[in-house]
Amino acid sequence: MLIAIIGALGALPGGAASKSDPPAPKFSVSTANPVEADFQRVMALDDAAHDEIDKWIKDNGAFARQGAGLTEAVLSLKIEQRLAPVKLAYEDFLQRHPKHARGQLAFGSFLNDLGDEAEARKRWEKALELDPSNPAAYNNLANSYGQTGPVAKAFELYAKAIEMNPRQAIYYHNLASVIVLHRKDAAEHYRISEQQVLRHALELYRLAQKFDPDSFQLATDLAQVFYGLQPPDHGGAIAAWSAALPLARNGQEREATHLHLARVKAAAGRLNEARQHLNQVTDPALAGVRSRLARELMDKALPQPTKDDGRRVTLPGQPK
Repeated sequence: MLIAIIGALGALPGGAASKSDPPAPKFSVSTANPVEADFQRVMALDDAAHDEIDKWIKDNGAFARQGAGLTEAVLSLKIEQRLAPVKLAYEDFLQRHPKHARGQLAFGSFLNDLGDEAEARKRWEKALELDPSNPAAYNNLANSYGQTGPVAKAFELYAKAIEMNPRQAIYYHNLASVIVLHRKDAAEHYRISEQQVLRHALELYRLAQKFDPDSFQLATDLAQVFYGLQPPDHGGAIAAWSAALPLARNGQEREATHLHLARVKAAAGRLNEARQHLNQVTDPALAGVRSRLARELMDKALPQPTKDDGRRVTLPGQPK
């Protein structure tokens, strides 16, 4: 679906979608190889279209907050129309150069962004057939298998991508995310317990951070793992969310992280600190989660009912 390109910040807790091959540098059409020059022209068209779409989405979000934004359907149609000539350019290039591996790979990513996962997989399989030494093709195919199965195939393909390029953060990040999402399959595949699977995912996220230490998404994906650990590791969770906080890219991400910190500190019994984090949250989009956590904090602070009166104590301003 085209509207998937628009995206939105998830509520608590969240998870990361698998990422395709690393972003390539902006292309220059200055090259002595005519085929390569042709390919770079297509990529330049793709870059320009996505830059424009990114601006539309950002501007529309600002307008929407003022009550004047386009509807999702209208914005989706506008995006579809903008990308149509880019798709034609890819198809024309690959019709003339069907054995161009990077062209097949790039077109697969383009189609995947449009929601055409089946055709994207075909393009990535073709790219891998043409160039078995390209780790991005293994990564992108692994993303596909991670979504539709068999998941064991995704684990194998990610491992191959990491083997070929062990310094690429995305490959560790994607593997860790699919392991967390499919922890039962991962436990069977690696022949370890589900708790060991989660700890393995933590190790992979930390390896990814060595090569991408400033990624907020990576830091939050790592921190999310602590919600599944048994017994709970409150100290580790607090440290992970605290490390994510300064990496937030905007106010909403920062406030969402404060909500997570309120949650994990409340679980650790640090109620006053949890309240301080809640006081940092003013975004209306996060009001529902904030209210629920505030009620949970109040419940933790309430005295336990006596044996003679099991009724809940109601404080002023608290829902009955």
